[in-house]
Order: sequence, then structure tokens, then C-alpha cells
Amino acid sequence: MDTLTPLRAFRRIVELGSIAKAADALDLSSAALSKQLRALEDHLGAVLLQRTTRRMSLTDTGQAYYAECCRLLDEFDALEQSVRAQSQQVAGRLRVNAPLSFALSTLSPLLARFMQRHPQLQIDLSMEDRLVDAVGQGFDVSIRLSAELADSSLIARRLASLSQMLCAAPSYLQTHGRPASAAGLRGHALLNYSLAHAPREAGESPQAPSEARANVNNSLMLRDLLVAGLGIGALPSFLARPAIAAGQLVALDLADQAAQARHVYAVYPTQRHLLPKVRAFVDFLAEELPAAMGEDC
Repeated sequence: MDTLTPLRAFRRIVELGSIAKAADALDLSSAALSKQLRALEDHLGAVLLQRTTRRMSLTDTGQAYYAECCRLLDEFDALEQSVRAQSQQVAGRLRVNAPLSFALSTLSPLLARFMQRHPQLQIDLSMEDRLVDAVGQGFDVSIRLSAELADSSLIARRLASLSQMLCAAPSYLQTHGRPASAAGLRGHALLNYSLAHAPREAGESPQAPSEARANVNNSLMLRDLLVAGLGIGALPSFLARPAIAAGQLVALDLADQAAQARHVYAVYPTQRHLLPKVRAFVDFLAEELPAAMGEDC
């Protein structure tokens, strides 16, 4: 049987000295409260209260049971209060998954500021370019870069937008010429982000992997190969723009190829009783990412 409700009822009867008074305090009928007390005694196989028409008194068993009942209920109430208090604090351990290139180039300084703002929070950050099972691997929040997300039981909040930019180093273009269309890419050395062909992953290249001079599964490595003048490839704008501003890369606008818009999403299991640490982190990213990603947001 569910003993918590009868325990509370029994305690109230003893504290107030009568079933009628306890029933009134608990907003029950005296008959209903008497039934709860009888069910508790039947469950225990012991008489807790001696009852007559004029008085009520605890048996020896009832006295011992009452003392333990008060102790257990007080401990349970303290536990509930502690859990409620923790559920209102940005504290504990937050497990986050994010793409490696995005985490190192964009998320890193934001994460430092977030941790400074919430000193009671511990962060477990897993950097993985491949799509992971956020729920199965126990992540509180997974950051994903994608054109769109497949339907699922997960909650996805869009945080920012980005684009894929076709780029090459000035030295490469001086030697091999600048293509003006997708067809003009034939004959050029093409560098491919290999995870572009995995479902819903960020990164897109204008060629199939088999045609590429290099296939790499990390955008930072791809950027470095492009800067070294080894070919043409597509980078996410959060990596391409700084390199273009520094004169290391040149953006190539092909007349017959439009850049596909992509977005940054925070993905988490549910919104019901969302933990404050998750809500605070997602809200922080939604606020800070636009400035961190410049024109992309």
C-alpha cells in the first residue's frame, strides 16, 4: 500500500489529539480519515491508537511508531526541499556535445564566459564532428550544425545561422585560375569535407569524395589545407570569414551554385521540467552566438 499519505494522516491525528480535528485540517471527512488509519493498522498488523467515544491514546507500539514516523517524514520533507532548491540553481554537471571545429573556433570563448557566470557548474564537453545519439550517450545538450533536423522526440532550438563558402588561397588562384561556375571546377584540385555526405551534418563540398584531392573529416584541417594553397573547398562561414578577412582565402561566388543556408541548433531531450543548467546554457548561446558569429546571425 501507499503508506506516505496514511503516515501523514496518523501524525496529524496524534498532533491534534482527535480524528475529527485532523480530518478538518486535512480537508477530509472523519469517516475517510478513520478508514485510512484502519488500513494503516491492518497493513502493520498492530493497533496504533486506542479509541473510545471519549478519548484516544497511543499504544506502546503506536508511540514508537509515531516517533519513527515523525523522523522519516521530516527527512523526506527535507529531501524534497533540497531537490526543489537544486532544481532552481544553475549547478551540477552539464554534459555538452558539439562539433570540434565549431567548438574550438566559436564556442570556446563563450563557454569560458558562461562558466565564469555560473561558478557552481561543472562542464563535460565532448567534441565530435559526427552525429551522435544525444540521449543514448547521456548528453544534456547537443549542438548541431545542419540545414534541417529530422523529426524526433528531441527538442531543437535554433540559435544562429551560417552558410557554406567556397574558398581558395590567393596563391592557388594565381596559379590555376579562378572558376566562374560549377562546371569550371573541373580540372581544379578539390578539397572535400568528408562528413558533408553524412545525413544532416554541417559542411558541404561541390564535389563527390572520390573526385577530391583530399578528404578530411574536420573543417579546421580543411581550412589549413586551403590556406596552404592546395585547392578549392567549402568552409562554414564561421571559419571562412576570418581567413578571408586576413587575406588568407578568397571567397568564390559561382554563378550557377547558390550557398545552402545552415543553422546552429541546441538539441536536448525534453522541455518538461527542463533543468535550470540546460535552460541557462541554451539561453546564453541564443543571446551570445549572434555577436560571436557576426554576419551569419
